[in-house]
Amino acid sequence: MFTGIITDVGEIAEIEKIKDTRAKIFCTYNVSEIDLGASICCDGVCLTVTDSGIFENKNWFSVDISSETILKTIIGDKDFGWKPGRKVNLERSLRLGDELGGHIVTGHIDGTGSIEKILDVEGSTQVTFQTDKKLAKFIAEKGSITLNGTSLTVNQVDSSSFDINFIPHTKDNTTWQKMHIGEKVNIEIDILARYVDRILSSGK
Repeated sequence: MFTGIITDVGEIAEIEKIKDTRAKIFCTYNVSEIDLGASICCDGVCLTVTDSGIFENKNWFSVDISSETILKTIIGDKDFGWKPGRKVNLERSLRLGDELGGHIVTGHIDGTGSIEKILDVEGSTQVTFQTDKKLAKFIAEKGSITLNGTSLTVNQVDSSSFDINFIPHTKDNTTWQKMHIGEKVNIEIDILARYVDRILSSGK
């Protein structure tokens, strides 16, 4: 379980294909405190730590990524996927007693979207994201959404697009410092929307 509050910006060090895909990620976390089997949210995807260490004074951890995860996220995308040098938002799992500063995030990606428009507005950055209508129906104005692991508030929503306002602090402390038209992102809808839809669709 996570909160969507980014605690580190990592960098993809290495990607290799064994049975599944294995990624090594540079970070600033104290890796001696990361247990094998621990969960870390990487660009919004909950992944399990399989190894960790220090190489040339850089801390790193590795994760295995299933083919299912590759299909449902941007990780394997030809243009915007994970490659050495790519920056990724990181968050360690929530511990009992930690402050819930964002909202409840599971790290299970519901789909992807892309950046349609970027507009600077009074010091903040307003970004319009495009997604499919099936996913957009779960997105509510003033509700919460997780994009590349970041807990954000929806400003406006249309049939297949929605707007987010990024304040300078969010941009300065995440990978959202650099964003481009057409760039793809991982989307996790609010967990409450999932359960409400399930209850309504069951007809009970």
